[in-house]
Amino acid sequence: MHFKDFKVSEINLTKYLFFTGKGGVGKTSAACATAVALADIGKKIMLISTDPASNLQDVFNTELNNKGVSIKDVPNLVVANFDPEKAAAEYKESVVGPYRGKLPEVVLQNMEEQLSGSCTVEIAAFNEFSSFITDEKAALKYNHIIFDTAPTGHTLRMLQLPSAWSNFISESTHGASCLGQLSGLESKREVYKNAVENLANKEKTTLILVSRPEPSPLKEAERASKELQDIGVNNQVLIINGMLEEHDDYLSNAIYVKQQNAIKDMPQALQKLKTFKIPLRPYNVTGLENVRALLKDNNIKYNTETLNVDNIPRLKNIIEALYNSDKKVIFTMGKGGVGKTTIAAAIALGLARKGKKVHLTTTDPAAHLRFVLDESYGITLSNINEKDELEKYKQDVLSKARETMCEDDIAYVEEDLRSPCTQEIAVFRAFAEIVDRSQNEVVVIDTAPTGHTLLLLDSTQSYHREIQRSQGDIPESVRKLLPKLRNESETEVIIVTLAETTPVHEAMRLQADLNRAGIHSKWWVINSSLYAANTTNAILKAKASNEVQWINKVNEISKSHFAVIEWIPEEVKGEMLNDLIN
Repeated sequence: MHFKDFKVSEINLTKYLFFTGKGGVGKTSAACATAVALADIGKKIMLISTDPASNLQDVFNTELNNKGVSIKDVPNLVVANFDPEKAAAEYKESVVGPYRGKLPEVVLQNMEEQLSGSCTVEIAAFNEFSSFITDEKAALKYNHIIFDTAPTGHTLRMLQLPSAWSNFISESTHGASCLGQLSGLESKREVYKNAVENLANKEKTTLILVSRPEPSPLKEAERASKELQDIGVNNQVLIINGMLEEHDDYLSNAIYVKQQNAIKDMPQALQKLKTFKIPLRPYNVTGLENVRALLKDNNIKYNTETLNVDNIPRLKNIIEALYNSDKKVIFTMGKGGVGKTTIAAAIALGLARKGKKVHLTTTDPAAHLRFVLDESYGITLSNINEKDELEKYKQDVLSKARETMCEDDIAYVEEDLRSPCTQEIAVFRAFAEIVDRSQNEVVVIDTAPTGHTLLLLDSTQSYHREIQRSQGDIPESVRKLLPKLRNESETEVIIVTLAETTPVHEAMRLQADLNRAGIHSKWWVINSSLYAANTTNAILKAKASNEVQWINKVNEISKSHFAVIEWIPEEVKGEMLNDLIN
């Protein structure tokens, strides 16, 4: 498939342009480059970011605020950077504050945890940009208002439910996460309604989905596209960022082939969208020179920062430490697409080879791992079907809800059950049963719940103890697992990331989340490193030099407890797992 290069002259420029995509695909870079390109041809532009991991300050090398700051070297551009986490904290306090001193402490803690999830952050972000998308003065002042990060379909659907507005605070009954997120926003109802209408108006709004030429981000883009189409946001364009064009050594040829295959197998729904590409650039998109270059040229420069470690540690160092400290439960955690499953399998194999009895459980349909991870290695395998577990959990919660609730409120609970936290809780219950079964072996678990989800289970548990409710029951296996996870001598969490800005920032947030839940993570793994792969291709080599600062950062955060795995072109399965642990 051949795509045109993305240029602002090629797209239908509506008043509002929303960039959206999975963390780390380059949506901020694409949004900034579009904003600067339009400002450079004389358009008055406002660029707004509501991304908690936003690095807009670095991109423009300017202190930003949430009101908007003019960019010195781009005369027509004003940039505003909202901190949705700060907004979410203020919002949380506005909801919980009135109950302080009136309700038991344990109930307040439960309310606070209910309002600590990603959905509250999204609603706080939506709150910020809804005021812009409905602001008539701003619409008159600027030719285009560009948003880096669009709301998800889940948030938008939730805003449209009638019962979302009936002060539905967290004494509601089940263990999921979005309940009560909208209580306290009654005064904004009209503004939100207008914002959702403007979003769905194709004369006013274009949604630009940003992805990478890899299966996981493309699948995520398809999901976002479909969710937004479901609520009437149909004016969509796709940008595939990071297409390698010059390939002249083993690694670059392999990456080129892998990318072309991902494009060829692109989800059906995306194939219908008007699609553009941005070539893989050898630089991080910071500083105006690189922002302007993104849509034009390669601008090859090497980063001269040196590595702060003499020898890059390997995965076998981590396996050795896990073996020596006799850990019983080992999680690999990280955002989608960083390679958690592969690393969990390699750790399981490494420990089995040292004589441990190992059980590996994964949410990956892990059939392809079976031909190396057979019983002769002392490894037993189970895989959890996320869809089945989610369905089971949903039915559980809804049957209880139907005993006491009206139809509108049940619609709200159903919507709430679509939140990412719900899936985590459902999968976690299945994990808990496996860990409970496996008293006499090491359990290696891929795809783990976040700290927020664990706290949610925990606070719901304390809350239910306090007010003796039966709904949202927490299984005994989960009750037993939480203390085990907090026990450092039994449990180890391994955070998996990539040597890039967004994945490292997201991993740091994940770690903070875990710390809040009282779970300590010691080891980090940087996966798919070009720096460790010794390429001679000019673009990949320059890109590899930009990884150094992130390897140094992970070295600092983890207090030198980390390992690096080089970029491997083939899908790592079967015998190839041995290469990771030797």
